Amino acid sequence: MSKTIQLTLKIWRQNGPDDKGRFETYPAKDISTDMSFLEMLDVVNEQLTLEGQEPIAFEHDCREGICGTCGAMVNGRAHGHLKGTTLCQLHMRHFKNGDTLVIEPFRARAFPVLRDLVVDRSALDRIIQAGGYISVNTGSAPEANTLPVPPDRAERAMDAAACIGCGACVASCPNASAMLFMSAKVSHLALLPQGRPEAARRAIGMVREMDACGFGNCSNHRECEQTCPKEISIVNIARLNREYCKAGLASLEK
Repeated sequence: MSKTIQLTLKIWRQNGPDDKGRFETYPAKDISTDMSFLEMLDVVNEQLTLEGQEPIAFEHDCREGICGTCGAMVNGRAHGHLKGTTLCQLHMRHFKNGDTLVIEPFRARAFPVLRDLVVDRSALDRIIQAGGYISVNTGSAPEANTLPVPPDRAERAMDAAACIGCGACVASCPNASAMLFMSAKVSHLALLPQGRPEAARRAIGMVREMDACGFGNCSNHRECEQTCPKEISIVNIARLNREYCKAGLASLEK
């Protein structure tokens, strides 16, 4: 039989963006250590439903650490205390019997709370819309294999492209900066020849949109790197800064 633990959950409850919000305490009884964190919340919600109470709203989709949909602060850490792990990959065996868990939504001006643990992260989508893509205006897309790419650049581009856009970097940064997210999107295109024609427009457009959305700027605390579930390196922020400087000094894109 699997081991079970008893937990106390202090969960942020908020009915909507205009509601003040508050912490409420719930017991989580007989939680199997084989459960994931989201499965634990499912069990708590089942009990709340049986008691006639409003279940806790939280985001989820794939539950495989791929989509970036889930995300919450657990005892002050985005996605919990394990490194390189999304909230849906966090299992209850990493907690102890009798633990108290404080669970709250990502906190950032650009991420307004919609309900309980659910935040509006559409600001990240708007940054992508500002330039995080390669456009092909005429004809079909060119065959990627016809363009030689050195293996080391391909590996670095793939590492940057691993970003799932969960927003943990924003929630962890003292300035609520989206620089790590944006630098990952800029880097994986800037490192490949397909991304060079629009590099200047991309860097300027995405930085402007980031500022317009209300995100802060990077101050090298490196909290983003520590909490990123895909372990994106802040080296990408340095690359973003170089791309932005080049675009501002030597490009006609203003």
